[in-house]
Amino acid sequence: MGVSRLDVFYRRLLLTRLFIGGWGKPEDLKRIFEFRKVIADREKCNSLVPKDYPVYISKTEELSDCHIHDGVFLSPLEQLVPGILPQEAVKARFQFIVPKKWQQNKPVCIHLAGTGDHHFWRRRTLMARPMIKEAGMASLLLENPYYILLCNCQRSCLKNVSDLFVMGGALILESTVLLHWLDREGYGPLGMTGISMGGYMASLAVTNWPKPIPLVPCLSWSTASSVFTMGVLSKAVNWTELEKQYAINSVYEEEIINLLEYCGADSFKMGADLVKSSCSEQPLVPDGVRSRGPVLQSAPRGTSCAYRKQTGAGPSLHRESISFMKGVMDECTHMANFSVPVDTSLIIVLQAKEDAYVPRTGVLSLPEIWPGCEVRYLNGGHISAYLFKQNVFRQAIYDAFSRFCVKYPDLLQS
Repeated sequence: MGVSRLDVFYRRLLLTRLFIGGWGKPEDLKRIFEFRKVIADREKCNSLVPKDYPVYISKTEELSDCHIHDGVFLSPLEQLVPGILPQEAVKARFQFIVPKKWQQNKPVCIHLAGTGDHHFWRRRTLMARPMIKEAGMASLLLENPYYILLCNCQRSCLKNVSDLFVMGGALILESTVLLHWLDREGYGPLGMTGISMGGYMASLAVTNWPKPIPLVPCLSWSTASSVFTMGVLSKAVNWTELEKQYAINSVYEEEIINLLEYCGADSFKMGADLVKSSCSEQPLVPDGVRSRGPVLQSAPRGTSCAYRKQTGAGPSLHRESISFMKGVMDECTHMANFSVPVDTSLIIVLQAKEDAYVPRTGVLSLPEIWPGCEVRYLNGGHISAYLFKQNVFRQAIYDAFSRFCVKYPDLLQS
């Protein structure tokens, strides 16, 4: 199956650059990698967020068919890894959209934001309001922590690679806060969904919830590494800055690599046929896997990018940077690095057959990692699915919730 031409064309229209600041502070990467080992274990993670964690409603608006509650709470990540979040993102913000009349039970689906989905309007309009009309289902829209900083902007851009991992840790913990809050407020069944990056984050969050829960990740897959090393977004990555920082700072290769633990069948290993790209330098990854990190043959530290490329000292700096990127991305986003959800039969994955943003070739599939989950493939690519398949996404959510109701009637709120 090929890739969508619309996906490629649409990406070329956007000028947004990713990771313009580089990898992020080495100390931040070290801290988030160590913390990943904790939140990846459901039993360890359960004790991090108290069931009575405080959540506050700051404002309520009444519409014809629903009440819209704006809420806020302190992100647990700020307490657990102090200073890792930008100051503006220390307080998590959400919007809770509740029908005036419930049809049956009090189901709530938490929607996490996809790339560029700032504030709440898009999710509220395309998903939450239709879900009230079609199924009497409430929606809780959690603001992406880094998008709080960009709420007045039209484009999104993660400044550093480390920002993506901090974002993931924050959203996992914040989702847990909200699930506990909804549960003690008498809502249920509870489920999670998201589109693209939001689907990844929703998947990560569900791995840590200790109860069966419906999950519908749309247009996401098993790891974000392929997105930034193989997909069309790889051409938006500021590889020049990443290569420069990797070349002059030995800590990335000598220390951080040793913190990377994920080493599955697809880790640090891509064949040339898997990374074909239209960019000027192909993002090829050296073959070979070692027990704790990628196999990299490096030129002496302190040598410049130009020196490495001119002398051919070891694999090209670009190849090294690609390999390092795949390693750190797999460490923090690969689903095989986290607990398996309690009941995978409640998971319905929506994937586009010709998705150029989320390549599936060469990485473990979600059914391999989560046996029992269902994958529904849609014709077309990432962009066309987002534009024209929102109703399919919503139907999958209803189906997953229905499975929960049939399978766990005793867990329904009275």
